[in-house]
Amino acid sequence: MVDLSTLDISLIILFFAITLFIGIYVSKQSGKSSAEYFLSGRSMPWWLLGVSMVATTFSTDTPNLVTDIVRNNGVSGNWVWWAFLITGLLTVFVYAKLWRKSKVNTDIEFYELRYGGAPARFLRSFRAVYLGVIFNILAMAGVTLAAIKIGSVMLGLEPIETVLYAGVITVIFSALGGFKGVVYTDFILFFTAMAGAIGAAYYLVGLPEIGGLESLLQHENVADKLNILPDFSNTEALITLLIIPLAVQWWSSWYPGAEPGGGGYIAQRMLAAKDENHAIGATFFFNIMHYALRPWPWIIVALASLVIFPDIASIQEAFPNVAEDKLGHDLAYSAMLTKLPSGLLGLVLASLVAAYMSTISTHLNWGSSYIVNDFYRQQINKNATEKRLVAVGRISTVLLMVFSALFALVLQNALQLFDIILMFGAGTGLIFILRWFWWRINAWSEISAMFVSGFVSILITFTSLGETLFGNDALMPSWAKFPFIVLVTSIVWIAVTYLTQPESKEVLQQFYKKIQPGGPGWNKVVNEARAENIEVVDSNEGWSVPSGIIAMLVGCVLIYSVMFATGHFIYGEYTSALALSALALVSAYFLVKLWKKIKANIL
Repeated sequence: MVDLSTLDISLIILFFAITLFIGIYVSKQSGKSSAEYFLSGRSMPWWLLGVSMVATTFSTDTPNLVTDIVRNNGVSGNWVWWAFLITGLLTVFVYAKLWRKSKVNTDIEFYELRYGGAPARFLRSFRAVYLGVIFNILAMAGVTLAAIKIGSVMLGLEPIETVLYAGVITVIFSALGGFKGVVYTDFILFFTAMAGAIGAAYYLVGLPEIGGLESLLQHENVADKLNILPDFSNTEALITLLIIPLAVQWWSSWYPGAEPGGGGYIAQRMLAAKDENHAIGATFFFNIMHYALRPWPWIIVALASLVIFPDIASIQEAFPNVAEDKLGHDLAYSAMLTKLPSGLLGLVLASLVAAYMSTISTHLNWGSSYIVNDFYRQQINKNATEKRLVAVGRISTVLLMVFSALFALVLQNALQLFDIILMFGAGTGLIFILRWFWWRINAWSEISAMFVSGFVSILITFTSLGETLFGNDALMPSWAKFPFIVLVTSIVWIAVTYLTQPESKEVLQQFYKKIQPGGPGWNKVVNEARAENIEVVDSNEGWSVPSGIIAMLVGCVLIYSVMFATGHFIYGEYTSALALSALALVSAYFLVKLWKKIKANIL
């Protein structure tokens, strides 16, 4: 526990005051209609939405998660989420334009645009509850768990106290301000959070116990954790940390903020953009900041924590008041922050509050948008007034906060929750990618994948079947768990797709005419329409997907090069850093050329 100075307390109070003022200021306009409350009238510029995406994914649990990963698996362990860059750039160069053209109010509304009949209506309502309530509560619980650990270590707060203090202020702001309030405050939150993360990393490396960056990198507890790529001689680590994330995970798993084909609160921001170019610009900016620049301050603090708190026992010794069920390697990040001086400590605490509020407020607004647009208005009150819809949105915001806070009180660590969410979405991601470009996918494809993925994940995670199938003395190695779920889910949904009737040609033709997805996967639909003298193809629209995929690959080279160049500069390996910087410049040049080809230049 740390003693906060008057300056520290003043910084935190100032931040809370600004946030609440913005929520109250925009509340009147946000309350005009559900479109204003959830999408801000589709008028947002790319730079504001891009900053909002970055601020939202800052989160209080992200530095804790990164710390947990680095302490257990080294820097290379971050490939478990670095691999999602491929998903992110596929959204930038292929799906952002399609989402913006759909003009739906939520990405769940897409189901009744792409599919038809009772299965589509069921899928829309069920996914609204499944994602907007269940998955959303899981994600928010992870964020709140991190806040609980920070409050416990740094301020000596009981878990229930942290939940009440942080949750009440956040839910008031979120319920009042709606989406516009979230995005406006995200702009402030982003700079506060970045300043706090960089300032903390700089100061902590200079502590006498660490002795500067060079001493840190040479320390015996740190030296074997620095590799950006896993040890190729360690087959299990190579498969688990690199091959599975890059070969399977990025396209097969649904995860908030990194959904294959776009979706969730990323889709919400794309749908709120002024036009297609602004949607693309926002998502591209987000991916650059999220992957290329932001991870390193957290990684540096995680490495420094190995010197001061080499194991969990040392954390427990330093903070005996922390509940035993909350102890874990992820706690080391908060433990390190207790060593910050007055002023910087206040800034960092304000940045953590900023990260918490940004992420939670986004999830609350996004989740309540599903409840209002895709469940309440569809299943309960089809004739609800706009005033009633906003009121339901505000009530659901409060309820989501309450349930996520209660669940957070029983969780133990961030990595545990990350793994659970990944497995529950395993195998469904390929559908989210293909449904735009293959006419044969129907509502039953998604329904079967969703249920099978969840059912198999529960069996493997929470029953003895997991121990029987996976482990050192089991039928398959531990790393095979995730690919197994993907394989079983994929076999089932592909079989179901061919065993059930395709969507009606009317639904497919209307979808094609509105979205113009293009490609050979729609040839049958286009040819049948032409045979009936129905023109569904817009002659002004070219098929940009091949250029988009190439742009995605070049973009991956660019962002990974910047990320690794930054790491090598930090490590003092200047030859490698300069070579990677040169590669980044070359790929940036080619990316600009490709961007013009897909008609998506925001400059």
